[in-house]
Amino acid sequence: VLCFMAKAFQHAPKIIGVLRNYAEHARELQNAIPHSPLFFLKAPTSVITEGPVRLPTPTSDLHHEVELGVIIGKQGKDIPLHKAMDYVKGYAVCLDMTERRLQQQAKAEGLPWSVAKGGDTFCPMGEFLEAARLPDPQNVELWLSINGVERQRALTSLMLFPIDQLLHHLSHHMTLREGDLLLTGTPAGVGPVCAGDVIHAGITGITDITFEVV
Repeated sequence: VLCFMAKAFQHAPKIIGVLRNYAEHARELQNAIPHSPLFFLKAPTSVITEGPVRLPTPTSDLHHEVELGVIIGKQGKDIPLHKAMDYVKGYAVCLDMTERRLQQQAKAEGLPWSVAKGGDTFCPMGEFLEAARLPDPQNVELWLSINGVERQRALTSLMLFPIDQLLHHLSHHMTLREGDLLLTGTPAGVGPVCAGDVIHAGITGITDITFEVV
């Protein structure tokens, strides 16, 4: 039984988020611009592909963050920069839902962000896009609206650290496995959502997602 569990958990996919990968987003939250990529982990159970985004409590300060998700296609460790994109299987539009009050409290106390970032339904994601559908993933436009009002719109060319650098850097610290999901950071414009809100987001001309908040 222990052997089975060890093997099962060893191959469980992981979700890695990138902090402050768009300069304007870092500034809007009054954070320093990083000199190298910064990462955090979200719980795999935070992923949903349908159904509502659920507020943990009626008073939760839940914020939207639209991101380009990168799905890893094969195992890699210490990935050379010039081969990094060979490890990408595809992409998806994702939302890195964040309980901002809990995050700010954790930051102030020097604690992990797991509860603020990893709650159930905190990682809505759209359809899987084969890598060929985004031949230039560093030149696509992400956008997000709440109840029809635009909140976020930016080109992925504004990333401080592009996808190949993220994979190269991250794989020096941990092995990447097939099925892992990398959230590449959010542009400026993040903000709160309330019960009854409808989140609509996407990649211009490619795909879009819709999730209700309850």
